[in-house]
Amino acid sequence: MKKRMLALVFACFMLTLPLTACGGNASNSTGADAAAQQEEAPQPPDLTGEWVQVNSDSEDSYQTATITADTITVNWNAPDTTALYWAGSFEAPNTADEPYSWDSANDTEQTANALLASPDETKTFTYEDGQISYSVSAMGVTTTVKLEKK
Repeated sequence: MKKRMLALVFACFMLTLPLTACGGNASNSTGADAAAQQEEAPQPPDLTGEWVQVNSDSEDSYQTATITADTITVNWNAPDTTALYWAGSFEAPNTADEPYSWDSANDTEQTANALLASPDETKTFTYEDGQISYSVSAMGVTTTVKLEKK
């Protein structure tokens, strides 16, 4: 009788041991998973820096952009020549959601006397898949410029 009772107690102990161990690991695992998820949460892209056109039809003529904390400046580039195309506001993304677009307000103090500058009051820029794109119109032709960070 004592042997049966001892065997029953031992069997109950063995059945509850894995449950206790799993419960302990589950709480530690949940804490570790939460920390890992927080570390892996997507961050907004940093768009500041130098950008260069990747879809130009010419190796010698292309656009470049410089983005600071609150401005974007776009230039036409050709051999021995740089001309202002756009100077305006920049709004950094707050989330990692793509596509991200912002309407840049023209800084007319800079563009008013620039011969090749856009006369538009605003210009929409879009960031997606590592590229910034926007429309450019010149001499009756409109094209989409695509820039990638240097």
